[in-house]
Amino acid sequence: MKRSLVIQGFFYYNKAMKSGSLFVISGPSGTGKGTICKHLIRRIDAELSVSMTTRIPRAEEVEGVSYFFVTDADFDKEISEGGLLEYANVYGNRYGTPKAPVCAHLKNGKDVILEIDIQGALQVKQNFPEGIFIFILPPSIEELRQRIRGRGSETDASIALRLSEARKEIEFIREYDYYVINDVLEDAVANVEAITRAVKARVDAESLTILEQYR
Repeated sequence: MKRSLVIQGFFYYNKAMKSGSLFVISGPSGTGKGTICKHLIRRIDAELSVSMTTRIPRAEEVEGVSYFFVTDADFDKEISEGGLLEYANVYGNRYGTPKAPVCAHLKNGKDVILEIDIQGALQVKQNFPEGIFIFILPPSIEELRQRIRGRGSETDASIALRLSEARKEIEFIREYDYYVINDVLEDAVANVEAITRAVKARVDAESLTILEQYR
């Protein structure tokens, strides 16, 4: 069965196999979405999309693994050439998702995990509504405050700004398909994994090709 897929003008047909699923995982800063994705990728057969950013790397981050760290000029070039699936300005830094590797994996039947901020997730939803959108919540605003403070890289003013933004961002949960509360990390990872497995077993026009083996 033939399926077409369009992502910001990128078009292809997948004739030979079922195309991969795009799982978009996002939530306010400090909710642990990145940590969840790192654990999730060890448990399911999927590719973790690497985002591009103009911000300075943190001590523990690795080029090409955590992010692709680029200059503002390089980022502008990617935008002008249509090379980003989505992009957004977050707390004065820019983030974006390179389009080509995501589309290639999906075309070849590989699932992709996309961990991005809420602005970016909403852009992806506009351009690729077939994606599965998962919202990560903290147990409480106070717990979120402690997690951000624990990074040791934020001032009191920046923490207050992030918490204010988090309260606004949580309102966008209505735009998502699922939510997971990240209280105990292992439980949160297991819940996200359960969502991915349920989606893979979902009955739709494409998956009905499995009926051929019963005829």
